[in-house]
Amino acid sequence: MWKKVLFLLLAGIVVVIGGGLAFLCLVKPAHAPASQVKVALTPERIARGQYLFERVCDCAGCHSQRDFTRVGGPEVAGRRGAGTVMSDFLIGLPGVVVAPNITPDVETGIGSWSDGEKIRAIREGVDKDGRPLFPLMPYTGYRAMSDQDAEALVAYMDTLPPIHNPLSKTSLAFPVNLMIRLAPQPAGTVPPPETGDRFKYGRYLVTIAGCSECHTPAEKGQPVPGMEYAGGQVFATKAGTVLTANITPDLDTGIGKWSEEFFLKKIYDYKEYAEHGAPPLAGPQAFTLMPWLAYSGLRPEDLSAIYTYLHSLKPIRHSVETHPGSSKTAEAL
Repeated sequence: MWKKVLFLLLAGIVVVIGGGLAFLCLVKPAHAPASQVKVALTPERIARGQYLFERVCDCAGCHSQRDFTRVGGPEVAGRRGAGTVMSDFLIGLPGVVVAPNITPDVETGIGSWSDGEKIRAIREGVDKDGRPLFPLMPYTGYRAMSDQDAEALVAYMDTLPPIHNPLSKTSLAFPVNLMIRLAPQPAGTVPPPETGDRFKYGRYLVTIAGCSECHTPAEKGQPVPGMEYAGGQVFATKAGTVLTANITPDLDTGIGKWSEEFFLKKIYDYKEYAEHGAPPLAGPQAFTLMPWLAYSGLRPEDLSAIYTYLHSLKPIRHSVETHPGSSKTAEAL
């Protein structure tokens, strides 16, 4: 009798697993048809898009070649948007992960894409042909990006100099290659943020900047429930290993003791490096993936809104050693 029960149990498990795999193999990523919008390249829209690209979203952080021998990993001159193989630098990714060329080069970039297809990729996570993008690209956060900001971002991208840079395509290991099909979702229509409300505008900026994606610890690729923004996400790279800091307002292990003035000063300490020359060389203790150079160009009112939102979060006591084995502690973001 027990053998029959065991057999039925195992058979049921096989059916469930087989059915799940069959579903993942057959399911198509959820997305809407690309809009027919043609983004007008007005000076105001391009300027807003450049601010989003360079500062808030730090698109160049992944889609440009960077010099990680220096603090903050500044962009390599003349290679903005040309793309790079992320898995050549980040350790532990599930296969070959490529941040593609997003310049208007027709052969190796996105010069043949419509503006609607670009907006859809940014906010819904599918490429020109409807294939899912690996969610290291933070499109789950970009889904909250307003229609106006998405169009502005594309307007700026349309002005980038085309760079011919052939790259391989992302090739993920099983079962991640199937599981990511569930990540894309339609964005719908998203209204402009309420810039007059510091809390709401701060939440908007923090969301499209992807702060939670980096500052929430993860297990098996999934954020740990109840630990949002508490730090401890591990980034192992060929330049060093760094853990993200706790940015909840916990007084002892987070940023609860930071005044707004101190918060702004800490970000702006990198402004001179970003504006007036190369940052100093970075050893293991100074290595960071936090986009200090990008954020040092954020407007004071935007940083103040971000500060307001972060200080509204639930304080979580979680001590993080950001640079394991060194004297560097979690004072850094």
